[in-house]
Amino acid sequence: MTVIRRLPDLLINQIAAGEVVERPASVLKEVLENAVDAGSRAIEVQLEQGGVRRIRVTDDGCGIDREDLALALERHATSKIASLDDLERVGTMGFRGEALAAIAAVARTTITSRADGEAHAWRIDGSDRSLTPAALNQGTVVDVADLYYNTPARRKFLKSEGTEYAHCDDMFRRVALARPDIGLQLSHNGRVIHRLPPAAPFARVGALMGDDFLLNAREVAAEGGILRLSGFASLPAYSRASRDAQYFFVNGRFVRDKLLAHAVREAYTDILHGSRHPAYVLFLELDPAGVDVNVHPAKIEVRFRESRAVHQFVYHALKRVLAESGAGLAGGEDGPPSGLSADRPGANDASAAPFAAQGSTAAGGAQTYPAGAARSWPQQAPEQGRLAMDSASRSYFDFAASARPAAATTYASPTGATTSARPLPAGDGAPPLGYALGQLHGIYILAQNAAGLILVDMHAAHERILYEKLKTVLDGCPSVQRLLIPAVFSAGAKDMAAAEECADVLAGMGFEVSAAGPQELAVRSVPALLANAPVAELMRKLLEELREFPASDVVTARRNELLATMACHGAVRANRQLTLPEMNALLRDMEATERADQCNHGRPTWTQLTMADLDRFFMRGQ
Repeated sequence: MTVIRRLPDLLINQIAAGEVVERPASVLKEVLENAVDAGSRAIEVQLEQGGVRRIRVTDDGCGIDREDLALALERHATSKIASLDDLERVGTMGFRGEALAAIAAVARTTITSRADGEAHAWRIDGSDRSLTPAALNQGTVVDVADLYYNTPARRKFLKSEGTEYAHCDDMFRRVALARPDIGLQLSHNGRVIHRLPPAAPFARVGALMGDDFLLNAREVAAEGGILRLSGFASLPAYSRASRDAQYFFVNGRFVRDKLLAHAVREAYTDILHGSRHPAYVLFLELDPAGVDVNVHPAKIEVRFRESRAVHQFVYHALKRVLAESGAGLAGGEDGPPSGLSADRPGANDASAAPFAAQGSTAAGGAQTYPAGAARSWPQQAPEQGRLAMDSASRSYFDFAASARPAAATTYASPTGATTSARPLPAGDGAPPLGYALGQLHGIYILAQNAAGLILVDMHAAHERILYEKLKTVLDGCPSVQRLLIPAVFSAGAKDMAAAEECADVLAGMGFEVSAAGPQELAVRSVPALLANAPVAELMRKLLEELREFPASDVVTARRNELLATMACHGAVRANRQLTLPEMNALLRDMEATERADQCNHGRPTWTQLTMADLDRFFMRGQ
């Protein structure tokens, strides 16, 4: 830390001034950021009455010299920048030199500090700028009392004590998540709320976001040129009704940026219901010269020099991680690998850098799995079956017998005969989702793998598989199945008009639709993957979508939504009785399909019950 100096007038005019103390949380933010910039290793925050009565922040940083204490309370006096070049490459949390002066203007403020090498500490009173000797071992204590005592009109706009405390707590969490290498403590009205020792990023996120978040999150670790993204993003099953669990940091600074929010939202498009919101803690690192943090007085908004590149990097990094299906790597003793383990490398390393993705093995979304989880299975299991809609066999599944190894699909009966209609053994060499045992009420598939019991929602799983296949097929020339007998159904005037206007769009998807009468439509061909779908029901739903949105919109922005509708109506329905080979074919396709953990609406498609879970339920060994 250099000495505090007055900034030149030219630089003052170039700074986006206007620091406003909106509420106790904004006071806490500025004081906490100063403590972080001072190189503190331990910070204690004490609040009274939601921060309105008192905010006291104690740190063990480098402290402030006696000669600089008076300057610390003047506007545009800072030790963090000295020129325009510094402003364009800001590497600290604070830099404007406005916060303490603005706080002292609306609250009873005192600063007690002992710089390194000083015989004792000094205290300055914010009201009269008087300096007095004080006792303090090390660092700085900023005490802000009676916020808005001299501006009662502004104090009336403060909310209840509980509301103001909630804002302070959120501000504390942001700093704690950004700097896991610093020990922090928060108390309110004498009661300790958070006591966070220095920890690895993984442990700090778990302490503040909860174990449930980590168990339902994927680790993100991606690099591209000067950009690096790390952190944790929740699976769709952990989605929330609000955005209260979304934390994005740029070079350690919490931001709310529309460009970054849009990139995250797009990455979740195919797997999250529109009314739900993901939870995430993400850290983006880049050259400070590539981001402008001097955009808003609250420093919560940023502007990127290469905004398009940043958007695409974040979008593709998250999409790649979320596309990894846990179905392809299930089966450890500790359950499915959707969570992360505290005993992974670096989990207890308190000196870990806040942005380091501990335990990652490769850039681009490598994930560390729980201890004991099987890691030997390949990403894609040997082909045992292929999901299809073969109209000739009138079956939802075409089991490719010639492509499957006999040992993996047959079961030796006691009489010596072999048959694929009986459950297959699921030992250590079994595929991730194991082998099917049977169906439950025509809705769920029960399977056995090395870890225990797998339960699969067969409609949701088949829906995801069809959706991903339709996206791949329609990127090229779709395979079409002509119907021997056209499917004729009644249609209203709007449906008739939509079918005529959007004939090219439907043909591009593999549908041949024409009028069969004044109020009738005939479907003469469908995509091969949907040959056995309920054609009339599917076509009515597609025409309803086409009526609402122009054909050009459907082809571009709404293409995937239309395909999701097709997959939903084409997937195997409840109470459809499947044979064991058909169930196993579905399990193998799940293992080979991206995003197979969720259906198109964001619901989970499968879950694991380990032997340990079952033993606990039946109290075995207790």
